[in-house]
Amino acid sequence: MLQDIPTPTLRKADRCVLETERLMLRRPTLADVKAIARLANDRRIAENARRLPHPYSQDHAVDFVRGIASDNRETVFLIENNHAPIGMVGIDWREPETPELGYWLGVEYWGQGFATEAARAVIDFTFEEFDVEHLISGARVANPSSRNILEKCGFQWSGVELHRFEALGSSTPVDCFRLSRGVWASLKNWGNSTRRER
Repeated sequence: MLQDIPTPTLRKADRCVLETERLMLRRPTLADVKAIARLANDRRIAENARRLPHPYSQDHAVDFVRGIASDNRETVFLIENNHAPIGMVGIDWREPETPELGYWLGVEYWGQGFATEAARAVIDFTFEEFDVEHLISGARVANPSSRNILEKCGFQWSGVELHRFEALGSSTPVDCFRLSRGVWASLKNWGNSTRRER
């Protein structure tokens, strides 16, 4: 049964683990701080993720993990492959009418289809658990790989906007994308992901 968006329902993701063919997605904990900081402390990642500072320290990772544990504005999953953290994926609910998909992977995991696999699992989770009609996302115009991921997930281009990137200290053009519930439903056969409660 679909749930309304109000923030108490977002807590459900804290206990939820999503599994795909190669990945496990779970809530990040303080035990993951070193791995998150090691992966995120790469300028190539920060320049393509709006809110990642650079350099990215363990203190940043601690603040991030504590923040998502105490705040209902994001549904965030740590992506694991073979029990090793490889990146993050989630939904930003700051604008409840336009929830936004975001993701990043450690550079050594680029180009292997992990981001698409993780994004599809979180898209499924969001449309199955929450009463939302569409998701939005974006990719820097200078990041064709991320645009490709969004297109493989069924997102449709909706225009270009300027967005501020913390690591750049300025705004840069971003291709904006939208995925409707109807398009998602027509593509739902893209693979199997399972969900289990912890």
